[in-house]
Amino acid sequence: MSRPVPVPTELSRPFWDAARRGELVVPHCPSCGLRFFVPEPACPGCMARDWRYIPSTGRGTVYSVTVVHRAPGPGFDTPFALAVVDLDEGGTLLTHVDAGEPDEVAIGMRVRVDFRALTDEIALPYFVPDAGD
Repeated sequence: MSRPVPVPTELSRPFWDAARRGELVVPHCPSCGLRFFVPEPACPGCMARDWRYIPSTGRGTVYSVTVVHRAPGPGFDTPFALAVVDLDEGGTLLTHVDAGEPDEVAIGMRVRVDFRALTDEIALPYFVPDAGD
């Protein structure tokens, strides 16, 4: 059985289009400067509705991590590391981190985005250890 495929919405389509091109973008509110994820109709910081997606370097630091041993649904391979990643330019993402073995992912680990095609239309952003430039 294959993993469930995300279905883009009007709010999330620019994110998925960028991911397919191998680019990470995050919602940014020009009114208050907040970077946030997941996309919402209004900025969760100031409720402004004029936020837009902006590019991210795709680099960050693992803030929190857990190893998932029980699949959240059909099609997920376990175990896997699920982490909150603090992006360098602000904002956080809840994401998979692939460091080989899930137990090798640690708080404070430097990571970078790596896209993996699920279909011709959808690529998932994973994070992998960042060895630096």
